[in-house]
Amino acid sequence: MNNMNSMNLTPKQLRIFNFVRQFRRANSYSPTLQEIADELDVSKVTVFEHVEALVEKGALKRNANKARSLSECEGAVPADEEAGLSFPLLGRIAAGMPIERCAQDEKLRLEEIFGRTTARRGEMFALQVEGESMRDEGILDGDYVIVERRSTARSGERVVALLPNGETTLKSYYRERNGMIRLQPANPEFEPILVQDCTIQGVVIGVLRRY
Repeated sequence: MNNMNSMNLTPKQLRIFNFVRQFRRANSYSPTLQEIADELDVSKVTVFEHVEALVEKGALKRNANKARSLSECEGAVPADEEAGLSFPLLGRIAAGMPIERCAQDEKLRLEEIFGRTTARRGEMFALQVEGESMRDEGILDGDYVIVERRSTARSGERVVALLPNGETTLKSYYRERNGMIRLQPANPEFEPILVQDCTIQGVVIGVLRRY
């Protein structure tokens, strides 16, 4: 079994490998070079060069005369799956009143909660929820939210937002017509937070709960 780290893959090559693997699992066929380029926001030529390197290193295989033929080589396993999938646990996030940011040198290991699973794309981290302001969207006190690190968000997405006073909160993001930003709770007992500006630190892509 080939560990991806032992193959000396660059971060972008590892991301391409994982994307191809996950795309095939989700769709039962391989992505095109253009679809990979769109995912990574790079040129098709750049993707081609990385794919060639992945083929040479024994991570991917393909049939040059067949469309959508990219696939992982047998026995090639991403390092995160071999070691046990985990995310850095950066602290706790308020789903109520904002709280001060905190950082902890811990990891949230998913295999300890649910067993082995598949990582999603992009850099991710975990936060433990405190409070009930997102209750009606199924995010409860004590849950863990898995967050994809992003600096922008679409209207309605649940975000980790850094407020101008240095506090963070977990809310749904909306930009009002007057330019204000509304951070909307999902619990009628809480008022929305209205600010002129805030820093998006990430978008929630999943919720974990231990029973």
